[in-house]
Amino acid sequence: MRFLSIISLLVLSLNLTAQQNFTDRLTRNVAGEGMVTLNQDAEINALVNGTPQVRTPRSLSQILGQWNDTTAINDTITLAPTRRVRTVGYRIQVFAGGNNRNAKSEAYRMANLVRSEFPELSVYTHFISPRWICRVGDFRTNEEARTMLKKMRETKKFREASIVKSQIIVYQ
Repeated sequence: MRFLSIISLLVLSLNLTAQQNFTDRLTRNVAGEGMVTLNQDAEINALVNGTPQVRTPRSLSQILGQWNDTTAINDTITLAPTRRVRTVGYRIQVFAGGNNRNAKSEAYRMANLVRSEFPELSVYTHFISPRWICRVGDFRTNEEARTMLKKMRETKKFREASIVKSQIIVYQ
């Protein structure tokens, strides 16, 4: 009886060590079944299969220097910590309406229009009693705001935009 217990434990342990990980079982090729192809990052593979990986951070110039269309960046990029600071500056107001539902939808429509035309700008849509406001950008100087306002008016979609003094968010 003891002999059978030892043999069954041995067979069970061999079976456990021969098990494949999740992605290997998913991508195995079985006759008569479809085939699955996985393209995933090494970090995702380690997370799914439980195999930890340690990667050394490299500089951004090293990573981008080795970049081409056939390789993927598998390195972590470490950046200096940044702090959000509120200060007085300028924003461009592209919409100021009433306090009704139509004004709210128009404010959000203008916000989406700015995002599509100028994706680099921050957009702020909020209710300042008694009206809905849509403002864009975080400009430290009036000259920066004036330059962007000129570009926005050239599109002929923001003719009523104006520069307003406001609290802005800068990163240090």
